[in-house]
Amino acid sequence: MKMERKTRETQIELELSLTDSTVAVTTTVPFLTHMLETWARYAGVGLRVQATGDLKHHLIEDVAITLGAAVREVVPAHAARYGHSVIPMDEALVEVALDLGGRPFYEGPIPSSLYDHWMRSFADNAQCTLHIVVRRGSDRHHIVEAAFKAMGLCVRDALKDSGAVFSTKGSVAWRREGST
Repeated sequence: MKMERKTRETQIELELSLTDSTVAVTTTVPFLTHMLETWARYAGVGLRVQATGDLKHHLIEDVAITLGAAVREVVPAHAARYGHSVIPMDEALVEVALDLGGRPFYEGPIPSSLYDHWMRSFADNAQCTLHIVVRRGSDRHHIVEAAFKAMGLCVRDALKDSGAVFSTKGSVAWRREGST
């Protein structure tokens, strides 16, 4: 799934693959680059990102929006939908639960306003439910990285083929006014 997001503030080119595990991320924010590479490896997906922007906040938010939208587009009809993971990283312990079932909701926080906002923007645009609980930790880097790792593992599990529509509702059919 290829996506582009271009505004006056940012330029993002992103490609997400469920079949090619190549990861190549270049942003103007080294920690964001590190988190995207980490997320992709733990999610078991291929990710190519080229992203530049005027301010760190704009770039981080717009990458989350773009990646979330790409994830929403690649969820298979028979996806398992759910993932749950607990990751220890030195003194940090972070638990993440995720549902790719089309209901956007985020519950945190993590101790970085930029990356807490990243998680919310991702959840809104992936149309997923994302809960992150920081069980313990004092190093913000370790907590944020553990959250990205755990979320990656959750996405890996949620994207697996379950063999059936994983809902008591069956599949949801939408009809837009004016469409045939």
